[in-house]
Amino acid sequence: MPPMHRLSPSTLVFLGLVVLNSILAAVITFMPQGMAPGIPDIEVDLLPLALMNAALVLFLYGGLGYLGLRLTRKLGYPDLLDSRVTNRQRFLNPFIVGLWLGLLFIVADNLFGRLHPYGPLPHPPFPTSVLASFSAGIGEEMMFRLFFIPLLVWLVSHVVLKGEMERPVFWNAAIFSAVFFSIAHIPAVMVLLGLESLSEIPMPMMAELFLLNGTLSLVAAYFLRRSGYLAAVTVHTSANLVWHVIWGLLR
Repeated sequence: MPPMHRLSPSTLVFLGLVVLNSILAAVITFMPQGMAPGIPDIEVDLLPLALMNAALVLFLYGGLGYLGLRLTRKLGYPDLLDSRVTNRQRFLNPFIVGLWLGLLFIVADNLFGRLHPYGPLPHPPFPTSVLASFSAGIGEEMMFRLFFIPLLVWLVSHVVLKGEMERPVFWNAAIFSAVFFSIAHIPAVMVLLGLESLSEIPMPMMAELFLLNGTLSLVAAYFLRRSGYLAAVTVHTSANLVWHVIWGLLR
């Protein structure tokens, strides 16, 4: 990592988000987790767990995210504070799209929830849902979009194909990212519902998990390529605020 006096404003903003997400990860550890009623409470010293979560986010997410940030610059994607991108493109447009995505998720959840005995998908309890929405928006976009997609695009398009077919490679990478992002959410749903194996997840619920997370992933990938990482964070966070916080409270 370059010396602090040479860091660009975009890099400083990125590092600030890494530190913020590390703090959020630690704080969320002490908040209600919304475990299923059948799962007994386990007495655990939360401080070491909070420190471990914070360190994981700080070094793993931050390290991989920084590598992704460097790769986006090599690929010519917009930087965090790129002058070519207006604040409307960086914040307002993705914020509005995220709100509509959250509403779409609510409609889809009501439809899919009628097709199996578990009903609508579970959500983190309030106020954990608020902090988790921001933490997921920052951290998941750091891992699954900022790191994962540019790495695949750089390896395939620039290393293997010598700069050819970058656009189709990008969208194939975005699809792979969406699949892995969807799979990553399965364990949390199993814990919140008290399920012990994948076979207990009804097919309609599995289809919903991939539809909702996959849609969010592809939209976030679009904003990453068009307006930069902050736009991807904004669309993800605003969708989460509608989906997890507002809908979670209404339910």
